[in-house]
Amino acid sequence: MIRDAVREDLDQILELYLDLHEESIPDKDDDLMKTWDKIISDPDHHLIVYELDGKIVSSCVEVIIPNLTRYARPYAFIENVVTAKEHRGKGYASQCLAYARELAIRSNCYKIMLLTGSKDPATHRFYQYAGFNANDKTAYVMWL
Repeated sequence: MIRDAVREDLDQILELYLDLHEESIPDKDDDLMKTWDKIISDPDHHLIVYELDGKIVSSCVEVIIPNLTRYARPYAFIENVVTAKEHRGKGYASQCLAYARELAIRSNCYKIMLLTGSKDPATHRFYQYAGFNANDKTAYVMWL
């Protein structure tokens, strides 16, 4: 089942992020809980999860961003696309991205942007297969 995350999903999402790039599950301190509350309560912040037999096995984050150009149509930004290692290659992340696309269409977005830090050609093929291209924009990142 694909859906937006709910408050009770936090522990499973933090565990899933170990297969993204995290090295440990963070403590549920005040800062983390405030951030979680902010994410869950923001109608433009979608933490999309794919649940299989009661376990979250894939996820992505999509944020709808208001915009003054393009006839004031918003755009969407996707990050943190991840599938648990033992569930990769089964189409779960593709379904998360398709769900994100539908949310963006319903929000009247004019585009969706996605960044990946992966240099793996298979990852790039995956995103291209999902409908993204690497030709229209150049991304720059400044780490803080």
